[in-house]
Amino acid sequence: MRKIFFSLMLAIAAFAAQAKEAPLTVADPVLEKRVMALSEELRCLVCQNQTLADSHAELAIDLKNQVREKLASGMSDKEVVDYMVERYGDFVLYRPPVKAATWPLWFGPFLLLVTAIFLLLRKLAKRRADASTLSESELQRAAALLDGATVNKEKK
Repeated sequence: MRKIFFSLMLAIAAFAAQAKEAPLTVADPVLEKRVMALSEELRCLVCQNQTLADSHAELAIDLKNQVREKLASGMSDKEVVDYMVERYGDFVLYRPPVKAATWPLWFGPFLLLVTAIFLLLRKLAKRRADASTLSESELQRAAALLDGATVNKEKK
């Protein structure tokens, strides 16, 4: 049974090692270079954390083809990006512009970090203040406990 399993796994590995993506056959390499450059600037709407160039989702492939068609029809790179933003919003941009609607995206993490540091420092200061405000009787009791612990150590 192990030999059959091992043979099957070896055969699968051999086929996987030979599998490669088909090379692109493009009529216009300059156009394809522009498409890839724009695909690096646009976000895959399905994957959301990948560019169109990195994504293999069907929608990403459709959007790349749409970019290719728009560029082939004579639109400039900026016009294609503007078309995509008009159709899908700033979310389609992999690096959205800094404006009022995107401030939470750009500055939200920093605001949360500053708030967390402020709350931590406040809590530490309060803890320090609470520790330093012992009454006279509490201080005497603590000193007596410490003296007792010292005496017990000396006897041993």
